[in-house]
Amino acid sequence: MFEDNVLERDQEGHQGIEGAPSMPAADELAVTSERPETTARAPAQERPAGKQPAPPATIPPEVTGKATRPGFLRRRPVVSAVGAVLLAATLGGGYLYMDYAQHFESTDDAFIAARQSALAPKVSGYITAVPVTDNQHVAAGDVIARLDDRDYRVALAQAEAQVAAARASIENVDAQLDVQQAQIAANQAQVDQAQAALTFAQQQATRYQHLEQTGYGTVQNSEQYTSQLHQQQASLLSAQATLNLAQRQVESLKAQRKSAVANLAQAEAQRDQAQLNLSYTTVTAAQPGRVVNLSAAVGQFAQAGTNLSMFVPDQIWVTANFKEIQLDKMRPGEKVTLKIDAYPGRTINGHVESVQPGSGTAFSLLPAQNATGNYVKIVQRVPVKVVMDNPPADVALGPGMSVVPTVRINPAPSLFERLGKL
Repeated sequence: MFEDNVLERDQEGHQGIEGAPSMPAADELAVTSERPETTARAPAQERPAGKQPAPPATIPPEVTGKATRPGFLRRRPVVSAVGAVLLAATLGGGYLYMDYAQHFESTDDAFIAARQSALAPKVSGYITAVPVTDNQHVAAGDVIARLDDRDYRVALAQAEAQVAAARASIENVDAQLDVQQAQIAANQAQVDQAQAALTFAQQQATRYQHLEQTGYGTVQNSEQYTSQLHQQQASLLSAQATLNLAQRQVESLKAQRKSAVANLAQAEAQRDQAQLNLSYTTVTAAQPGRVVNLSAAVGQFAQAGTNLSMFVPDQIWVTANFKEIQLDKMRPGEKVTLKIDAYPGRTINGHVESVQPGSGTAFSLLPAQNATGNYVKIVQRVPVKVVMDNPPADVALGPGMSVVPTVRINPAPSLFERLGKL
């Protein structure tokens, strides 16, 4: 009885296992775990043919928790090696770039600058010639425009005539001085003659007065020679007065000569001014450069100071507005590499000439007043003057063109440069 029940249970268990292939793994484990207990109670006996016991169920990896698939490095060794090489190259290149960039300071707030000026005549007149055209390069002294100079030539001729008249006046005074010197000599001779006659008259008067007193001479002779003495004294005084007048006339002529010399100087100044006004009718370039924005035309009446054209000299430089935090190691004389936006294929070398002692806003028309209101700190920009060492002559460079300067603040070679020399 007991054996029959055990066999029936055993057969039902086998039938349940074989008839449910989709049973969950937990149920299978439960069935397999219960089977030894059941079979242990049953005595060993032969099972019928055709009903062999089912093989034990395989436990899936998800239940045991152990991974059976190989890792990514083993499954993709080539990809892993390439990735490692790329990562190393990226890290190495990044380090080289950072080390190289620390040797330089750059900014895109930079422009070409020059002391451009307006060309204008100093005198007024009609324009008769404009021998230049727009954007033409001229040398120092080249003619930009000509004005009608006929009025100024007439004024120059009048001034030269005044100079000639002033010189003639001086010559006339000089001649009068020569005549006056001769007159003075004649008057001096008359004084000498009167002095000699006066001496003889004094001797005669003394002699006849003595004869009268001793009784050897007459009173008439004594009075006669005494009268002659008085006459000679008067003649001497008259000759001396004439000589003094002639000498005073010399002083007057000298004063006239000084006035004539002053008139000559004034006439020469007027002549020089007339010559300058005549030269101002030709507008020339004071230094080499280019004619820009030409507005002069033949037949146009130009007032004094009228803008005929703008002039850009050949002497140009770059004004680079670096941030103040970039100026720590920047000094005059350091090398600069310039990239001009208009000519991207060209590289121009230069050097730092000077650093402005103050920010750009400090010298603006309306400087910032940070002492009032709320204050927000903003990094200021300081203009740095960069001079080109080899400015190109085959292209036009002018004020306002954008430039990207790169200043080498560390002359020591970087790691990248040292590797490049190997």
